[in-house]
Amino acid sequence: MSEGTEEAVPGYRYTAQLANGIEKRWQDYWESNGTYHAPNPVGPLKGDVPEDKLFVQDMFPYPSGAGLHVGHPLGYIGTDVFARYHRMNGRNVLHTMGFDAFGLPAEQYAVRTGQHPRKTTEDNIANYLRQLRALGLGHDDRRRIATIDPGYYRWTQWIFLQIFNSWYDTRIRKARPIDELVAEFASGERATPNGHMWDDLTPAEREDVLREYRLAYLSDAPVNWVPGLGTVISNEEVTADGKSERGNFPVFRKNLRQWMMRITAYADRLIDDLDRLDWPEKVKSMQRNWIGRSHGARITFTVGNEGIEVFTTRPDTVFGATYVVVAPEHPLVDAIATERWPSTVDKRWTGGADTPAEAIAAYRLAASMKSELDRQENKEKTGVFTGAFAENPVNGKKIPVFVADYVLMGYGTGAIMAVPGQDQRDWDFAKMFGLDIIRTVQPTEGFEGEAFTGEGPAINSGFLDGMDVDEAKKTIIAWLEEHGCGRGTIQYKLRDWLFSRQRYWGEPFPIVYDEHGTAIAVPEEMLPVELPEVDDYSPRTYDPMDADTEPLPPLSRADDWVEVELDLGEGKKTYRRDTNTMPNWAGSCWYQLRYVDPTDTERFCEPENEQYWLGPRPAEHGANDPGGVDLYIGGVEHAVLHLLYARFWQKVLFDLGHVSGDEPYRRLFNQGYVQAYAYKDSRDVFVPAEEVEERDGKFFWNGEEVFRQYGKMGKTERNVVTPDEMCERYGADTFRFYEMSMGPMDVSRPWATKDVIGAHRFLQRLWRNVIDEDTGAVVVTDAQPDEETLRALHKAIAGVHEDYANLRYNTAGAKLIELNNHLTKHYGPGKSPRAVVEPMVLMLAPLCPHVAEELWTKLGHEGSLAHGPFPAADERYLVDDTVEYPIQVNGKVRARITVPADASREQVHDLAMADDKVTALINGATPKKVIVVPGRLVNIVL
Repeated sequence: MSEGTEEAVPGYRYTAQLANGIEKRWQDYWESNGTYHAPNPVGPLKGDVPEDKLFVQDMFPYPSGAGLHVGHPLGYIGTDVFARYHRMNGRNVLHTMGFDAFGLPAEQYAVRTGQHPRKTTEDNIANYLRQLRALGLGHDDRRRIATIDPGYYRWTQWIFLQIFNSWYDTRIRKARPIDELVAEFASGERATPNGHMWDDLTPAEREDVLREYRLAYLSDAPVNWVPGLGTVISNEEVTADGKSERGNFPVFRKNLRQWMMRITAYADRLIDDLDRLDWPEKVKSMQRNWIGRSHGARITFTVGNEGIEVFTTRPDTVFGATYVVVAPEHPLVDAIATERWPSTVDKRWTGGADTPAEAIAAYRLAASMKSELDRQENKEKTGVFTGAFAENPVNGKKIPVFVADYVLMGYGTGAIMAVPGQDQRDWDFAKMFGLDIIRTVQPTEGFEGEAFTGEGPAINSGFLDGMDVDEAKKTIIAWLEEHGCGRGTIQYKLRDWLFSRQRYWGEPFPIVYDEHGTAIAVPEEMLPVELPEVDDYSPRTYDPMDADTEPLPPLSRADDWVEVELDLGEGKKTYRRDTNTMPNWAGSCWYQLRYVDPTDTERFCEPENEQYWLGPRPAEHGANDPGGVDLYIGGVEHAVLHLLYARFWQKVLFDLGHVSGDEPYRRLFNQGYVQAYAYKDSRDVFVPAEEVEERDGKFFWNGEEVFRQYGKMGKTERNVVTPDEMCERYGADTFRFYEMSMGPMDVSRPWATKDVIGAHRFLQRLWRNVIDEDTGAVVVTDAQPDEETLRALHKAIAGVHEDYANLRYNTAGAKLIELNNHLTKHYGPGKSPRAVVEPMVLMLAPLCPHVAEELWTKLGHEGSLAHGPFPAADERYLVDDTVEYPIQVNGKVRARITVPADASREQVHDLAMADDKVTALINGATPKKVIVVPGRLVNIVL
């Protein structure tokens, strides 16, 4: 070649261009041949089903307009590798992908552009599918679903009706149909709450009774109102600083009539059944803490004619209660507040107001602008006096009643007895307002200056003095119950699930209201209740700081849809539809069930198919198996949102006999995150990360030094890398291999585009060991591998088996690199034995399916390797023939010997003593000791 010209690339070198062609061809093959179709026992997807099945599932993606960046597919590729490995080992593997496609972003985009949310959402889904297909994910595309399809949300509405038409029977700890409760009331087996005969109640009165039992019910409850969004949100959607997760708007607490789900009925089962799940302990702890089960007592403090009931986990400290605190939202605040301050009131208690009413009103407004988390964790204690005093039931003392935001209406009773001697929050409050502090537990010697939260004998507590905490608790609870001023109880932090949203782009409620405002279920044959077309998709939004506003959902403007004439058994009447929609969590509460039977129009899931894919395993696989998806992969951020909600829905469906297992996901794995470096210049402006150069530990862009920071990947940070770019530059298999080899699946890691070339070079080296780069011919030999190579092969097979089964893809990749390096060094390109190359290609297939399929075909095999065989290790080659022993002389290694693996202790001793280096060191002396540790070392002490 003349000077300055580039070396020609051989025509069959594994380049990005060659990889792209291979990948497109195999993706077309898999699709046209239904390679990843998993048969069902019955129904339209029926086929021959082996007993050994595996259901692998990714957490639902939301199809955003930005598409995927390289961080998103980490879990998707991880589940794909796991599914491919097990499929190659003969299991019937269900792996598919759907879309959680309702939600606020699409609605907000529609508001801005006037384009229907369905159009933008479906466009986004199409883009996601294009990107996911390019990654070679082995999904059963027949099972794909989207929550926005009426054929899907018909069954979401149907499940809502099952929940609406059921109640929780605490006697048997399970849900039952509401008709059975009605039958108990009608027969007199169960008394109505007001004692009236059931037949004497009007339909509206009966519905008022049933509303107190239904698992889905309407309630005028405190909710999180976001004027800036024009909708309410759940507690879990409020950030730590009291803002909405979407839009970062202020959140206010106010009473509104909304749909609620009685998830609290399942609090004990949701906690207790965590022990049956193969989940990360961190997630279990998060759910236990969120549910917050506490054992304690309810005690009544009287204020005039009113009784303030408090919940405490330490009733033994009641003699130390020196004031009472009620939440700003507590319904008794206005009833107990006095018209004027007592003449001797401490000015610190008044908040600077002239009257208790003024102080309380100002304080309530300020409290409504804080999140519950902020109220709990804020170290600066605030509050105002109500002007009222409560009587402590155990000693008759009159103690002041305060309103303070560190007490929450959503936990316990919304009121506490404050015992500053034993609670640090109460101590801080008491110090701030000059209130009495009485210790009721003897502190340890030398303890002073703050609340004592440890255990010790009771003091200053009348008849409890000298008792330990457990004895004192039992004694005081018995006393309170005997005197009618308290009772032992269990309390929970968990609140009922707020289930209404004032949005357009969500599932409509299958509910209509009659002229009395009674909620009536739409008959199942009328499902789905479809979203109507509207001109304006936006809820009415307000000044973000205007808490005195009311929701006005977009559907309320669809008059022709809202007013509907139906015959619900009383002839045709006009009803009014519910104009709220369900939260975006609704569709993801049950999607694993629809993956099982996506085309069934008669039921949400055929029982035989549900039992096969999701049912509890037989007893021989382990007692008390809960059933559910075999492996569920997703982010830990969903621990107390989606995962808790899905468990609740599954348990209701189980109680009602619709599913065979009472848990949706038997095994959970939280993948880490792909993060990225971003770079800022001297102006504090982000610069394109890919254009930054590193020199001598510093970073430069356009010749200027820039400064690196580590965090999320995003457009703002100018460090986004898309899988499209990686596939174009290197091929999908290179991207897959790199992403899986970056580190353990459950650990976050930084993305580094420059390191992707290492994965590409590995595939090029492996390719050269099989294919001649100039001719494209297969160049392996049929020669028998030598002993050393067979040992390397079978150790790799055994190790890769174990790594794939335990999601250790980074170490599986390392073993494949090591085996390929052995072939390269031991035989050289074009001389590798077929007997080693073929199992190596099969082991590569879960990580890099396209190139593995291509090489497998070129090696002379027909069809796809997707269903195996996966190579099996020969035990003969996993046992070493020889063992190397280091020989220590007076504690230092002076020599090494290699002996047969089955050599006896005496033989190892004799060989060690005969070693030339050892005999020279000993020089005829007699050692004091010669210690042989079988398989490890020889220690000689002179």
